[in-house]
Amino acid sequence: MYRLFQSPLQAAWLLSSLLALALSFSLTQGAVPLSVMQVYGTLIGILDDAYAQLVVIDIRLPRVILGCIVGAGLAIAGAAMQGLFRNPLADPGLVGVSSGAALAAVMFIVLGGTWLKQWTSFWGYFALPMAAFLGGLLVTAIIYRVSTRNGRTDVALMLLAGIAINAIAGAATGIMTYFASDEELRSLTFWTMGSLASANWTDVALSGFPILLACGLLPMFARPLNAFLMGENVTRHSGFDVKRMKRIVISLTALAVGAAVAVSGVIGFVGLVAPHLVRLLVGPDHRWVLPMSAVMGALLVVVSDMFARLVLSPAELPIGLMMAAFGGPFFLWLLLQQRARVGF
Repeated sequence: MYRLFQSPLQAAWLLSSLLALALSFSLTQGAVPLSVMQVYGTLIGILDDAYAQLVVIDIRLPRVILGCIVGAGLAIAGAAMQGLFRNPLADPGLVGVSSGAALAAVMFIVLGGTWLKQWTSFWGYFALPMAAFLGGLLVTAIIYRVSTRNGRTDVALMLLAGIAINAIAGAATGIMTYFASDEELRSLTFWTMGSLASANWTDVALSGFPILLACGLLPMFARPLNAFLMGENVTRHSGFDVKRMKRIVISLTALAVGAAVAVSGVIGFVGLVAPHLVRLLVGPDHRWVLPMSAVMGALLVVVSDMFARLVLSPAELPIGLMMAAFGGPFFLWLLLQQRARVGF
């Protein structure tokens, strides 16, 4: 497979440098432009400017950090799903995992004070992310059972099942919208389009642990995922516990997607685009694809969020729309590549 960098370390250094530049530039951009000196002076505490501290520390810094966390979680989940399904078109958004997580969150928003009151009482502060996690986990398990048979994944079945689940989730969300109050409707708009506009340090803390846990544990399954590319039988004969591996990878994928959706809504195509860009840089080895997909996903979300703030400044576009504008054509390109490979 062709790759741009012979040394993965060079690609990792490049991505890390680009992410650092994007983070720095993103902190300076917005309705109130700040210079790099003002931003870093505020961060290290040598600039005594209360207004700059409010903008940087309380508004922009949690937003860019949350963008990094969400992008990393969605991207590494997409890379793991593509390895598990042995299919380059697998993505948490396309196959319905994000929609399932979002639907569970929407149901909690609308029904949390009535039918789901006991759920709210039991889980308390973690009720919403737990609902999103379980929704994502359920959909991931359904997709895997429907599209995989005898160790082989049927691409058409996977995509069709994703279309069906997205349609069901959309219909159920519409029903929830019908019963929602005006305040709940504003929250539902946030979930369906995806946004980091309301990011705060609570969201960072809420999503940081589960997503970082997934980002830390999924690379440990790089070797079995490499073997899995050649089939379940090869993986099993290589000495790996296939059933255990699948259960853990599916659970960690749902955990990352659920936590991301719980704080940012549905941001599509990150899990599709990021792993493919990484494979163009370093090849298909999951030892590099998984961790570098997290960095690439963070970069994509931070840059997309920055453009979402600047295009119609001082108004903001939902980041989900920005990613769809880029991810949609990219997905079509992938389909054309797949068609060329099979000679259709």
